[in-house]
Amino acid sequence: MNKSHQKPHSQDLRKHRYSQPGQVYHITTTTLSRRAVFKEIYLGREVVKCLYHPERDASTLAYVVMPDHMHWLMQLGEQKSLSSEIQQMKRVSSMHVNRLNGRSGSIWQSGFHDHAVRKDEDLVRIARYIITNPVRAGLVKRIEDYSLWNAVW
Repeated sequence: MNKSHQKPHSQDLRKHRYSQPGQVYHITTTTLSRRAVFKEIYLGREVVKCLYHPERDASTLAYVVMPDHMHWLMQLGEQKSLSSEIQQMKRVSSMHVNRLNGRSGSIWQSGFHDHAVRKDEDLVRIARYIITNPVRAGLVKRIEDYSLWNAVW
């Protein structure tokens, strides 16, 4: 088969991920070996601080930090690529969580899943989906009973 007609592997697509300044993305990323790092709320709050850090080149629209993963609805800024923005969030949050835990190394799996939100998609519907994750997972009966989420709406 001609190489130009082969279906690309997912890792190849990730290498050439396109970052569009001003684009809204739904990001999902998981902890290393799906460990329930954020079962302890105070550790999850360190991730939240990173999402709102003043050096962040992204606006947080909604998020939920689950015990072993997180969802982040964000609008990318003008200065950094999507990959570098996610890498920085992972690096800084790992550093803060590890300092509190007395550990070292990354707490996140490499890579992440992203979905560029199309103009015709309803951002509020996507935000609702994100923040109701703890309810669907059976962690709480009402989202008000879970503390690691927020949305601008």
